[in-house]
Amino acid sequence: MAELVQRYLDQICAEHSGLHDGELAGYIPELATVNPDGFGLTLSASDGYVYESGDTAVEFTIQSISKPFTYALAIDQIGEAAVDARIGVEPSGEAFNEISVDNVTKTPKNPMINAGAIAAVSLVPGADPDERFARIHDFYSACAGRRLDIDQDVYTSEKSTGNRNRAIAYMLTSFGVLQGDPDEVLDVYFRQCSIKVTSTDLARMATTLARGGFNPVTGQRVTDAPVVRRTLSVMVTCGMYEAAGDWVSAVGMPAKSGVGGGIAAVLPGQLGIGVYSPRLDAKGHSVRGVQVCRSLSARLGLHFLTVSRESSSALRAVYDSGPGIRVYEIQGDLLFTGAEQVLRTASRDCQDFDVAILEATGVDEIDDAARAMLTGMRASLAGAGKETYLVDPDGRVVSTDRGGDYDGTVFRTLDEAISAARQLI
Repeated sequence: MAELVQRYLDQICAEHSGLHDGELAGYIPELATVNPDGFGLTLSASDGYVYESGDTAVEFTIQSISKPFTYALAIDQIGEAAVDARIGVEPSGEAFNEISVDNVTKTPKNPMINAGAIAAVSLVPGADPDERFARIHDFYSACAGRRLDIDQDVYTSEKSTGNRNRAIAYMLTSFGVLQGDPDEVLDVYFRQCSIKVTSTDLARMATTLARGGFNPVTGQRVTDAPVVRRTLSVMVTCGMYEAAGDWVSAVGMPAKSGVGGGIAAVLPGQLGIGVYSPRLDAKGHSVRGVQVCRSLSARLGLHFLTVSRESSSALRAVYDSGPGIRVYEIQGDLLFTGAEQVLRTASRDCQDFDVAILEATGVDEIDDAARAMLTGMRASLAGAGKETYLVDPDGRVVSTDRGGDYDGTVFRTLDEAISAARQLI
């Protein structure tokens, strides 16, 4: 039944494939040579299961999406108080590469702009630049669940053209924010921005944050939940720069963009999203990426202020009611992530039953995405020779005006559904 979710992703990609607005990041010469039509979308569930659409195997450089991860690593290594002494957490309202600090503290305003990101690099422990970068590199790889490579050509290109970042680093040194050689800190910063990822890597990295620092694919705890909570908080308010307010209103997920064309978005406790499309808007965000995330949020109910109402588990109970009959009791406010959990569980179990019964009397509210997925469950299981019944006395899943479309498969009580299943078997 994963095809129901896959269909959503494919449809959204298809709808935005004709969007060709924006420009490549020409100020970094190597980024101006990439294929402008690359387009990949990956959604990773909280257990690490991924749905992919488009160019999800294409590698591109992580660029500024690296910033929240280095910030998290700095907090993990030296503690929140030590990091707060050097980097603020307030939105800047300025471009990501603005040469500025807070007027009072003389420190970077937040870790998502270049000034704060360079400062965060300097706070990661290391006896020399190589050791510091190795620590950063290992952390990113642990979040992604695989060893990530470096694009040496992009690194060289960034290092040779990064004069604005040099100005920022020397300004920070003059205010006592950076300790040590600013050129060595910058070298590590250029290297971290040049690490290669795919949209699937970004989705997995986002899911590691969604799980409070636990990578569900490798089973490794990469960092602790308090570190992630602080990181996601700053991503909400600062991750999309001057567009943060519009992003939070329309999309409602902590996120970070990069001029390599990527966007990573996190739905805490639920999922991670990675998008790749290299044409950028004036603020440095992927044009297609932003629109895709808006569509995903609107259609699948992913705004974090909506998801906060959802029960911790959509499945209240799973049990057999006689030979060949499996009951799935669902509960709470059922949104996309809950419906996805139900469908994938039933799909995984389908060799163990002949009839699946969805018992929906415990459902309070349900959105259109979840409703479409649950009503589509019968067609998906039919391909495996299975039947699906629904217990829906209040018409939460199938509205009363559409009841005739589901004659013989929707019941008012669980006993009625079980009786029908026994007769069928």
